[in-house]
Amino acid sequence: MGRTLHYYDLVLVAIAASLGAGAVVGYATMIPYPAAIAALGIVAIGFIGHALFVNGPVDDPADLTEEVALEEVPTALSPMTSGPDA
Repeated sequence: MGRTLHYYDLVLVAIAASLGAGAVVGYATMIPYPAAIAALGIVAIGFIGHALFVNGPVDDPADLTEEVALEEVPTALSPMTSGPDA
């Protein structure tokens, strides 16, 4: 049972690494700590934007246009129930 890294696993690592690098740069250099975090936070936002908009979590853009039947909606998200006793 081997584990593999997928694209989104690497995106999470890249976000953490960029923010961690900002902390290290802010601590180890004369660059102010908040400026280093903010600058490398923008890099983290770039990773998030790429993961959402360039390499989005859908297989095909046509998947976004398919309508879902009400019967296929999970009960927790269904607008037909009003509460736990419905």
